Amino acid sequence: MKITALRTYLVPPRWCFLRIETDEGIDGWGEPVVEGRAATVATAISELADYLVGRDPSPIEDLWQILTKGGFYRGGPVLSSAVAGIDTALWDIAGKATGRPIHRLLGGPVRDRVRAYGWIGGDRPSEVAASATAAIERGFDAVKMNGSPELPFVATPAVTDAIVARVEAVRQAIGPDRDVAIDFHGRVSAPMARRLLPLLEPARPMFVEEPVLPEQVEALARVVASTTIPIATGERAYSRWDVKPLLDAGVAIVQPDPQHAGGISEVRRIASLAELYGASVALHCPLGPIALAACLQLDLAIPNMLIQETGLGIHYDEGLSLTDYLVDPDVFRIVEGHLLPPEGPGLGIEVDVERVEHAAVKGHRWRIPVWRHEDGSFAEW
Repeated sequence: MKITALRTYLVPPRWCFLRIETDEGIDGWGEPVVEGRAATVATAISELADYLVGRDPSPIEDLWQILTKGGFYRGGPVLSSAVAGIDTALWDIAGKATGRPIHRLLGGPVRDRVRAYGWIGGDRPSEVAASATAAIERGFDAVKMNGSPELPFVATPAVTDAIVARVEAVRQAIGPDRDVAIDFHGRVSAPMARRLLPLLEPARPMFVEEPVLPEQVEALARVVASTTIPIATGERAYSRWDVKPLLDAGVAIVQPDPQHAGGISEVRRIASLAELYGASVALHCPLGPIALAACLQLDLAIPNMLIQETGLGIHYDEGLSLTDYLVDPDVFRIVEGHLLPPEGPGLGIEVDVERVEHAAVKGHRWRIPVWRHEDGSFAEW
């Protein structure tokens, strides 16, 4: 079997899909995207295609080494995401060629279902309690919310109290038998995080995510030490070398994204690294159906998996659902708070190629919003 072509599709609302074609008619799918920079990653794919067309797709590890190291310059979101999409598609081909789901090729399942959570917004004052209730009615038993809108370096008591009140409203709405996680999204300064975290402890969140910006690793250890809440981070880490300092800082949960952090191959290694620290894994995935399918295959094979993020119903996606590009949308049905193992080979999904090609004609130029503080200065989104 030989690779004959790599084709990228920019599809609304903000995704990039990759199809790797072979001369035996087996296609593999990946989702190589940096949110807001989809076209840039697609260009990187076209450059990396020179290393792949005409090659056997089966030596996935050797191809991963070439793609990540063969250009001398390494890492970063664009290259790592491009490699991630290719790696995912190669695993999809391997599964389809052998008639087996990817998790069977990774050593087999360690669980028979995967707990998942839904997004409920929260970055603007809203009826988060009602949104949490709606997510529970859709089948989830855990939700995640943004903790705040843009925040100054030190927020007023009123702003602080409003954040705590919104989290408490969600806790009251869902009760003690379900979980809420809180995403600080790097909007909170380290001093403000140390102030907020003890105030949030009575709501007993499952975790607080990205309490400081990823470049502030030195502050992360102090934040971890300031609270009993488990701290999660890692969606903006692109390799095991990026993740190790987070684990050294004492985080309880790492959150690599298989479509940013080098694909299925590298994220499996990151999960093994986390095991050395007694940490768990909650894969980042606010993206489309191929990304979620890749996460699900990993979750089934990773012993230290905690819970899976999903983009089902996420507020960024402008009325589209990630299942709209699948032949069988029921593959991601939530059953008692869990996703079930897909039965098909490879990623276990069937992409609606006609719909993808039609949507790619329109494409998109989605950009991350630019936020500003009250004084006009830049604010973290």
